Amino acid sequence: MNSNLIFLALSLLIISCKNEKDSIKDKIIPSIKPDQYITVLGIAQDGGFPHINNTDEFVAVKNSEIKKELVVSLGLIDSKEKKKFLFEASPDLPEQLSILDDEYLKSKSIIDGIFLTHAHIGHYTGLMYFGREAMGAKEIPIYAMPKMKTFLETNGPWSQLVALRNIIIHPIKEDSVLSITKSLRVISFKVPHRDEYSETVGYKIIGNHKSALFIPDINKWSLWEKNIVEQVKQVDYAFIDATFFKNGEIPRPMEEVPHPFIEETTNLFKNESEEIKSKVIFIHFNHSNPALDVDNEDRILLEEQGYRFATTRDIFPL
Repeated sequence: MNSNLIFLALSLLIISCKNEKDSIKDKIIPSIKPDQYITVLGIAQDGGFPHINNTDEFVAVKNSEIKKELVVSLGLIDSKEKKKFLFEASPDLPEQLSILDDEYLKSKSIIDGIFLTHAHIGHYTGLMYFGREAMGAKEIPIYAMPKMKTFLETNGPWSQLVALRNIIIHPIKEDSVLSITKSLRVISFKVPHRDEYSETVGYKIIGNHKSALFIPDINKWSLWEKNIVEQVKQVDYAFIDATFFKNGEIPRPMEEVPHPFIEETTNLFKNESEEIKSKVIFIHFNHSNPALDVDNEDRILLEEQGYRFATTRDIFPL
């Protein structure tokens, strides 16, 4: 073989090996998790996806045409302190705890604390798995506001969890700062919602370098005493209510289940920069919401403007 051809072949081989190594490196680096971070463990509204009374959705999942989505939940991890927390105890709690343990932080305790927002089915009913019929857990720390605490203590089957000390309720107060590790803090604040059994709260999560809002449920932004645009500007991430995309989305009066439509939320941010819009991370999608489809044109248009849509296993460093 001509010496020039040999040199060319060797050069191409070296370049090919380098590109392969670089490719492997690119795959490894994103998997290195920061010391503190939030991970998304579920994005669906309380009824889940697929949704009851929608056989076509279940069939589509069975046929791998769409994928199942777990009910809304965030994981909060401090790997240095070896602590992990949940925001919400969804009906998918067993699977979400398994994901935390297997993919993020394996530790002696199944969970170091769960923060509840309110008493609607997608946000607290996962507590049942800590009871004697399932895990028979011992003193799982549950953080709840006063009405939520009273609701759990005085209504079965939740009261049995308290009586048997499967869970220990730690009361939290509005706007109080709770230090859950040396460098992680949580602040709770009330938001207007359908408070049939408890108040409804959102949370601000503060780490060493960044902070996040978590408001999965609220009636309408205009009913809140705070300005959502200004609140988003003060944090790095804002996981906010995206139950419905627009009015008329479900076959019943939407006044029965008031939420800010994605269209309404983005209208409030229309004059803000792409940097501000990129802090908005939509979460808590009803099964009817077209934004569940990553190929939906309206979703893509909003993503081009900077808005983000939560995806299970996303990681957000703190």
